[in-house]
Amino acid sequence: MQQFNMEQKEKYKETELGLLPESWKVVKVSSICKTQAGGTPSTFKEEYWNGDIPWINSGALKNVIIKTPSKFITKLGLDNSNTKLWPKNTVVIALTGATTGMVGLLNFNCSANQSVVGILPNEKFDSFYLFYNLVNSRERILGFCSGAAQPHINKGIVDDFITLIPPITEQKKISYILSTIQEAKEKTENVINSLKELKKSMMKHLFTYGPVSLEEAEKVKLEETEIGEVPEGWKVNNIGELYNVKQGKQISAKESKEGKIKKPFLRTSNLTWGKINISKVDSMYFTKEKFEKLKLKKGDILTCEGGDIGRTAIYDDELEECAYQNHLHRLRPKTDDTNNLFFVCWMNHAVNQRKLYVFDANRTTIPNLSGSRLKNFNIPKPELSKQQQISSILSTIDAKIESEENRKNAIEVLFKSMLHNLMTAKIRVNNLEI
Repeated sequence: MQQFNMEQKEKYKETELGLLPESWKVVKVSSICKTQAGGTPSTFKEEYWNGDIPWINSGALKNVIIKTPSKFITKLGLDNSNTKLWPKNTVVIALTGATTGMVGLLNFNCSANQSVVGILPNEKFDSFYLFYNLVNSRERILGFCSGAAQPHINKGIVDDFITLIPPITEQKKISYILSTIQEAKEKTENVINSLKELKKSMMKHLFTYGPVSLEEAEKVKLEETEIGEVPEGWKVNNIGELYNVKQGKQISAKESKEGKIKKPFLRTSNLTWGKINISKVDSMYFTKEKFEKLKLKKGDILTCEGGDIGRTAIYDDELEECAYQNHLHRLRPKTDDTNNLFFVCWMNHAVNQRKLYVFDANRTTIPNLSGSRLKNFNIPKPELSKQQQISSILSTIDAKIESEENRKNAIEVLFKSMLHNLMTAKIRVNNLEI
């Protein structure tokens, strides 16, 4: 592929969508596309559904190419609705709900419910270009929304929506570039998903057989314990025997600030599995003595008391100093033969795969996990070297996942930048050979 030609000799003109090349037109969607509203059968009958005709609802429209139907409708159901069967590469737009103004591109023949409008371009409009054009235009589309409780648009707004149309050859070049970037993102997402599945498999293997190969696993003797099968010789202790557990400070707006210091603190929302997220950190007032008791140290383990019960992470000095609220428990090992990262990995496996502990939480209006319950949870304790081996293997996978997620984020930034610049003619590709 050649490099972009940034030196354009073509004249530009002022339009209602800004300064654009002379060869670009500003038109209403209805002037160059046929639009059709979707529709659901007026009455629900079993014979209308579970057929072989793909069908989508507005929730499926998330500015992506739609590769999987929401459900399937029968020909009888389609005949008893107001919708049509739209061909592959139809652009669809959501009229209501959380996805209002979002679009999709059908990867198959499909029908849709009444919250969706299909846009069928003519020969002057490339479907992929129209799709990306409308992705870039969502903010402007939302400016036409009606209704406060449930914002929505209608087919008339879609018909009258003003958009821009470069020559068809340039449309196809723009589509090719954006599609190439999107494909790179999808491939990266597939790698991330595969790595996450690998981690699940590795956790199941490591916490059942220990850090041994698949061949050696057959020779490992297992014993049944309160937490399931573990290798023979592994100890099983409750958390209170191995860790000092301390709950954080309760937030109170009515509490006096006199004689207190304002310090940052972590909430449950700051915890992801294994790590601390400090993109948003709140502060509250502590006495000097209270803050010293709740001040976090590098390596401290934090476990959610509320929200996503049992979610656990390690504090790694992400902030110069901070404490934590009462919906978090802080754990510090009592002895030097426990590996904190091993504990975090175990909690992830125990809560999300073995489904341990979560039913020991109080199931009131707001589910919570008291300190006394947490202390009584049983956990495995192999010798320290095995703890370190297991945590090292899982950390290596985590590092690869993080690397791929960073790559995905970078691709997303590139896509947004290219989408905006291509759709506003700040970057021209009309002379690009592909």
